[in-house]
Amino acid sequence: MTDDIHLAFAHPGERAAATSREGTPLDRISLRDHIVEADIGAFQQERGLIQRLRFNVVVEVALLTAPVDDDVDRILSYDRVTEAIEAALAEDRLNLLETLAERVALGILAAPQAMRTFVRIEKLDRGPGALGVEIVRSRDAAEPNPAQASVPHPLVVYLSNDAIAAPDLSTRLDQLAADGVPLVLCVGAADCPAPQTSIAMAQRRIDLLAIEQNAWVLAGRDKRCIVVGTRTELDWAMRHGQISVWAPSKIVLDAVDGPSASPSDALALVAWFAKQMGAVELRVIGAEGPDAEVPVRIESL
Repeated sequence: MTDDIHLAFAHPGERAAATSREGTPLDRISLRDHIVEADIGAFQQERGLIQRLRFNVVVEVALLTAPVDDDVDRILSYDRVTEAIEAALAEDRLNLLETLAERVALGILAAPQAMRTFVRIEKLDRGPGALGVEIVRSRDAAEPNPAQASVPHPLVVYLSNDAIAAPDLSTRLDQLAADGVPLVLCVGAADCPAPQTSIAMAQRRIDLLAIEQNAWVLAGRDKRCIVVGTRTELDWAMRHGQISVWAPSKIVLDAVDGPSASPSDALALVAWFAKQMGAVELRVIGAEGPDAEVPVRIESL
């Protein structure tokens, strides 16, 4: 029991040694007490708050079949570990350390030499002690990283309120879907004014929710339109031919490099979203086109 308790709080290197598989000796590299700062957390008071995270990582690597010859290209570099951490944090804002640890582990296991990894992450600023998680992932059990999978490039379409209300909406959707390109629909807020507050963060959420309410209005006009709010849902929908209506709150609020546009400027927000999605085109129906970093096409009603 004493040994078990010791191992529960021991460095991942000791955990790796204690659980090594007989007959398959593996080398190990480790990263100890690597501290980075990030905006992470599920609670509202954590949003916008930079916290210190401490990483302790051990990677078990396959033995080389030839001499190393002091050649860095022949081994698993420590940079692979730190780059996996940086990439996981840069992808989008996360609520859970568990999600971050999973992404880091998958990033490490993408290297051909990596066989198994222990990832421990601790928050250092949430109380008098360190709050954290530890996971163990192995190559044979690892699933492909969804972020690394091939994702189609969609046609992003902004529909004005007049376009949403138009009697030929279903016919227009038929035409948009006819090319077989994944289709993501976007809307702005309804014409009725949203509640107003002097607190900027609160107003941002109100304006995003106003857009999402209108997304549900569009979904109520044609049953093929499914409201989605996460990148995972969008990626799945694009692969399976589903017409999605973007609910922006989660993606906007979780973005590491979020849009500079206010949610009240729906077209600018959609232009940002189209870039994030790698859209083949942004089509604007019933409104003036925004400045965008993807091709824009304007259609009248």
